[in-house]
Amino acid sequence: MRIKWLGHSCFLVTAEGYSVVFDPYEDGSVPGLAPLRVTADAVYCSHDHHDHNARSLVTLTGRDCPLRVQELACYHDDRHGLLRGRNTVRILSGEGLRAAHLGDLGHMPGKKLLEALRGVDALLIPVGGYFTIDAPTAKAVAEAVGARVVIPMHYRLGGMGYDVIGTLDAFTDLCGDVRYYAGDTFELGADTPAQTAVLTYGK
Repeated sequence: MRIKWLGHSCFLVTAEGYSVVFDPYEDGSVPGLAPLRVTADAVYCSHDHHDHNARSLVTLTGRDCPLRVQELACYHDDRHGLLRGRNTVRILSGEGLRAAHLGDLGHMPGKKLLEALRGVDALLIPVGGYFTIDAPTAKAVAEAVGARVVIPMHYRLGGMGYDVIGTLDAFTDLCGDVRYYAGDTFELGADTPAQTAVLTYGK
């Protein structure tokens, strides 16, 4: 399974020859990110905020995508959606692997959601706080899920990301297994060692 970070919370995940885009952002919606143009077999958005719902910027191939996608309802905040509404977590299965995209998760998951996520091979998790869970909560979620590979997203780094959200190092400083990659793509296999994988935008 190939996981390519397109910036912010947007990923292109490829497995079994099929590709899925998660949470494409609208042009100009996220500071420091280039306009997004991508082709895929399917596109999924965790919620309808402009930095996650630019479906029109993804050119679909028209092919049926046989990869299994499980959808799990949760919230964009810790008040049962009263502040920012609902959020959808998705688990993509392919190549005998499972990758979970948490969207803009805004609270510590309940028992049902944790059970569904437990043991996923890769966890794409927001860590910046303010709009989502913050770094300490993200660390607690990752530990509760027990994902083999954790890939942080939705954070601030240099000129990329919103001023109000936390920096990447606020999360990585809590992790003892961080690996930094010079590129934007992660190859996930059955024998990939446990780690927190930090990808480089646009490389």
